[in-house]
Amino acid sequence: MSDTPDYKYVIVDTPPGTEHIRRITLNRPEARNALSNALRGELFDALTRADQDRSVRVMIIRGNEKAFSAGYDLKTNVTKGQPYYTAGGLANWPRHVLEGCFYIWDLAKPVIAQVTGYCLAGGMELAQSCDLIYVADDAKIGYPPVRSISPPDNQFFPWVMGMRKGMEMMLTGDSMTGIEAAECGFANASVPADQLEAKVLEMAARVAKVPPDLQQFNKRSVHRQMDIMGIRAALRATTEIQGLASFTETSQTWIKSIGEQGLTTALSNRDADFGDYRETGKKE
Repeated sequence: MSDTPDYKYVIVDTPPGTEHIRRITLNRPEARNALSNALRGELFDALTRADQDRSVRVMIIRGNEKAFSAGYDLKTNVTKGQPYYTAGGLANWPRHVLEGCFYIWDLAKPVIAQVTGYCLAGGMELAQSCDLIYVADDAKIGYPPVRSISPPDNQFFPWVMGMRKGMEMMLTGDSMTGIEAAECGFANASVPADQLEAKVLEMAARVAKVPPDLQQFNKRSVHRQMDIMGIRAALRATTEIQGLASFTETSQTWIKSIGEQGLTTALSNRDADFGDYRETGKKE
């Protein structure tokens, strides 16, 4: 790992006492690991390097401190400094996000998400892009932007949760616990937070026992079957729906409110009637 760049927003290591495992920790704790393009650029670079490293057989993505990730960094212009090229024009951002998901899918080596704390919006999209997901029982997983701006950039819900649970998440923006995420199929398993790291390292070690020249075909086989069922075409089609939704009166008004009132106030106003997220316990 001597050639690992001096990253600012991610930490890359091999967990002590393990081999063949590359761990990437999102490291913007002051922003609950909000996914700026700068962080995403370092993340994709670290994933690419690990996929090319013959000593690595499996990768882990986790958050730092109290969050996996609270979502995309809405305080920045996400159209600027994107970590890989996506054609411009309408719906550039959801198309860009989706290409990132499929980039992780198409890596040769398995990627595991280790989810604690907040896993919201773009954080949820990043987690679901991984091949395996293990979550803390008390994690908060959801996509609240459906309340104010648009459907997700990556509309995977019915594919991984089924139509009914997927529809519930889309129509409410509510969060689910790690336990609920495992029950509905979003996650592989949920365990108490203090046991999560051990669980993830145990599973990573088991995955790493399979030689990577074979494992890449095991991984690809599942994705190819999902492709044949239409997941790539379906998700690409919904990027246009996301782009269209951003021009609704509700979406435009909320975007304007960020500039006028600040992001914190806009988020509080979005969730006030629901009494959750940053407004937990405030609604009578």
